[in-house]
Amino acid sequence: MSDLPQVSNAIPAKAPRSRWVGKLVKASLSLLFILALWQAIVWIFKMPAFILPSPGAVLAKLVSRWDVLAHHSWVTAQEILLGLLLGLSMGLCFALQMLLFQPLRRWLLPILIASQAIPVFAIAPVLMLWLGYGIASKIVMAALIIFFPVTTCCYDGLRNTPRGYLDLAHTMGASPWRVLTQVRLPAALPALASGIRVAVVVAPIGAVVGEWVGSSEGLGYLMLQANARMLIDEMFAALFILASLSVALYFTADTLLNKLLPWQGSSN
Repeated sequence: MSDLPQVSNAIPAKAPRSRWVGKLVKASLSLLFILALWQAIVWIFKMPAFILPSPGAVLAKLVSRWDVLAHHSWVTAQEILLGLLLGLSMGLCFALQMLLFQPLRRWLLPILIASQAIPVFAIAPVLMLWLGYGIASKIVMAALIIFFPVTTCCYDGLRNTPRGYLDLAHTMGASPWRVLTQVRLPAALPALASGIRVAVVVAPIGAVVGEWVGSSEGLGYLMLQANARMLIDEMFAALFILASLSVALYFTADTLLNKLLPWQGSSN
C-alpha cells in the first residue's frame, strides 16, 4: 500500500511528455504525408519546375538561401507579433468601452463593422500613404485584420457573464471596478481565448498583404520578387516558412492559453 502514492505521483509526471511526443509524431506524419503527396503530383503529372517545384528543390533553396530567408522571416515575425499586441489591446479596449458606456456602443459598433466591411487590400494603399513603407503600416494592417474577432469575442464574454455571479457580487457589496476585474473579466477569458486563437491565425494575412502592397523586406516582399524573376522554388520556400511560422504561433498560443485557463481542458 505504501507504494501506491509513488505510482500515482509518477503518472502525471509522464503524461505531459507523452502528450508532446504524441503531438510531435502526429505533426511529423502529417508533414511526411503532404510531402509525399506533393512529390507524387510532380512525378505523375510531370509538373515543370516553374509551375510546381519538387520538395527537394524547395529544400535545397531553403539551405542555399537560409540567410536571406532568415532575415525576411524575422521582419515578418516582428510585424505579426507587434500587430497581434496592438490588435489585442485595441480589441479589449473597444470591448470594455462598449460594455461600460452603453450610449457609446451605438457609435462604436458601426466603426467595428466598417473595419471588416472594407477589404484589407483597399485599406493597405491608404496606410502606406499615411504611415510609409516601413514596418508601421504592416503592424497596423495585422492589427486591423484581427480587431473584429478579438473585439466581438471579448465583448460577448463580458456581456454574457452568468447572472448568478453578478447577483452574488452585488449582494456582497462589490464595487463596479471589482465586479469588472474579479467577475466579468475572469468569466470572459474563455471567449477572449477563442478570439486570440483566431487572431494568431489571421494576423499573418494582414502583414503579408501590407508587404505585397509596398515594402522592401519581409516574406511577402520576397515572394513577389521571386515570382517576378520566376524563382518559383524560392517563392515556395518563403511560403513554407510563412506557413510554419503561422502553425508554430498558433500552437504556442494554444499551449499558453491551455496553461492559463486549465478549466477549459486541452483543445486536442
